[in-house]
Amino acid sequence: MNLLIFGATGSIGRELVKQALDQGYTVTAFARNLSKLDIQHENLKLFQGDATNITAVEKAVRGQDAVLCSLGSGTQTKGTIRSEGTRNIIQAMEKSNARRFICQTTLGIGDSRGNLNFFWKYIMFGFLLRQVFADHVKQEEYVKQSQLDWTIVRPSAFVEGNRTGAYRRGFPGTDKTTKLVISRADVADFMLKQLTDNSYLHKTPGVSY
Repeated sequence: MNLLIFGATGSIGRELVKQALDQGYTVTAFARNLSKLDIQHENLKLFQGDATNITAVEKAVRGQDAVLCSLGSGTQTKGTIRSEGTRNIIQAMEKSNARRFICQTTLGIGDSRGNLNFFWKYIMFGFLLRQVFADHVKQEEYVKQSQLDWTIVRPSAFVEGNRTGAYRRGFPGTDKTTKLVISRADVADFMLKQLTDNSYLHKTPGVSY
C-alpha cells in the first residue's frame, strides 16, 4: 500500500513514517522542511511542499492508496494550517482514487468534551490553546463533510514513551477515567491500525491511557 503522510516532520508524523516503514508500507513524507526528517529507507519518498498549496497537495496525492494527516503548527498557537491543509487534502483526494483518510485532531472536540478535566477544558483549550482548538474543530468539520472513507483520531495530551499498544480507544464522551495522556508512538500505532480495520470508519475515536 502506498501511504502519504502530511506533517511528516512533526512529533506524530515522524512516528507514523517510522512505524509505517517498519510495517512494509511505501511511504511518501510530505512536509515544508524535509531536512528535519532524519530517516532513510528504500521505501521512503520525500515530497517538499506546503499543505496550504493545493497544487502541491494534488501532486502528492496522485497514486496514493491512503492518506494520514498529522498537520501541526509547531510551537505557534495561532494560524489555520490544520484546517486549510486538511481542506486541500480532501479536495485532492476526492479528485483521485485515494479514499482512505485518517486524520489526527484532539480529544475534547464534540462529544469528547466530557472526557476533559477542568484544566484542559477551561485553561488549556479555553484560554491558552483556544485558537489551536478552534482550528482542530474546523478541521473536523471539513473531514465530516467529505465523501471520503475517513476516521478522525482524537488523542489526549502527548507524552514521551514507546509504542505499547496498551491504550484505551473509542471510549464514550462521558468517560472521565482516562489519564488524559498518551505517547506519540501509540497515537501513530492506532492511526496505522485504521488502515486494515474499518471498525472506526466515519467515527471519531479517542485514544488515551
